[in-house]
Amino acid sequence: MTQPFIEAFFDAPTNTISYLVGDPATRIAAVIDPVLDFDPASGIADTRSAERIVAFARAHDWRIAMVLETHAHADHLSAAPFVTAQTGAWIGIGAHIRAVQTIFRPMFAMDDLTPDGSDFDRLFEDGERFAIGTLAVEVLHVPGHTPADVAYRIGDAAFVGDTLFMPDYGTARADFPGGDARTLYRSIRRLLALPDATRLFLCHDYKAPGRDDYRWETTVAEQRRSSVHVHDGVSEDAFVAMRERRDAGLAVPKLLLPSIQVNIRAGHVHQAEANGVTFLRIPVTWRAG
Repeated sequence: MTQPFIEAFFDAPTNTISYLVGDPATRIAAVIDPVLDFDPASGIADTRSAERIVAFARAHDWRIAMVLETHAHADHLSAAPFVTAQTGAWIGIGAHIRAVQTIFRPMFAMDDLTPDGSDFDRLFEDGERFAIGTLAVEVLHVPGHTPADVAYRIGDAAFVGDTLFMPDYGTARADFPGGDARTLYRSIRRLLALPDATRLFLCHDYKAPGRDDYRWETTVAEQRRSSVHVHDGVSEDAFVAMRERRDAGLAVPKLLLPSIQVNIRAGHVHQAEANGVTFLRIPVTWRAG
């Protein structure tokens, strides 16, 4: 079996790892979870992180044919439109993005958004298969963090998005609208039912206490043996109690509000207003006292 070429790109401001995944036989590649650089204080967006990926691909003769999103991220904006503009790549995500669009459309008064997933070029169903060149890709629906999370299994590797972190750090939060800790546990057990040697590539790392370096690759065997949240022997009820208790104390991600309204549109922003300026919406909640 041909194994994929994998190059990781770490974005320090958002602790996000994007990937270039290529087929050595055809030099066709996919980009997974590309980051758009965005400073919420100034409102300045730029593409330097995504430019690194595109430049690397060009320098090493990889033809980027697709952008694969593991879910609608809440901690960074997607640079999928930039990659598409540079390469002609199409953009794919799990078909349950429709549910996420339906949840958030009224929150941001996004009346121009049709919650049918049509902002994306491809919507993947659970178990669907497609190809990167000659590499077979299997889509696994792994909800819980959000209703629409998917993992992409390619050769001996699986790109699992936010569902899992390194074994010494744990698992994704499940308190976003549409998230569910019990569903997350079952999705994780599905991933950990893959062969022990399966390499798991993660979307984030925050360096667990006592660890000085960033890491984003683990294995099914390592997770089952030593994950602080879901090692073998952790029951569903115990996980749910831990996850809900932990989530109750977590802060809102800094880029949650801009990220969601951009990412459920496949990385696109609202149309510019009459003054030529593009705006993001920040809902305001008033609390008594």
